[in-house]
Amino acid sequence: MKEIILTKQPVELFKILKFEGMASTGGEAKMLIADGQVKVNGAKEIRKRKQIVADDVIEFGGEKFVVHLQA
Repeated sequence: MKEIILTKQPVELFKILKFEGMASTGGEAKMLIADGQVKVNGAKEIRKRKQIVADDVIEFGGEKFVVHLQA
């Protein structure tokens, strides 16, 4: 499982997809989420602005990413 380190929380889901390189643009990230291709904590997530916090697990493209807050 890969890690995503946040410097502040919460962060909107589409921004994480964009900044972590899972999507090339914010618009693409929003489309991927709307298409049901992203899961958060094991459940399909279609809210583009879902607030992500530490210990959330994002699943996309067959990979899992755990979110941590930088100390």
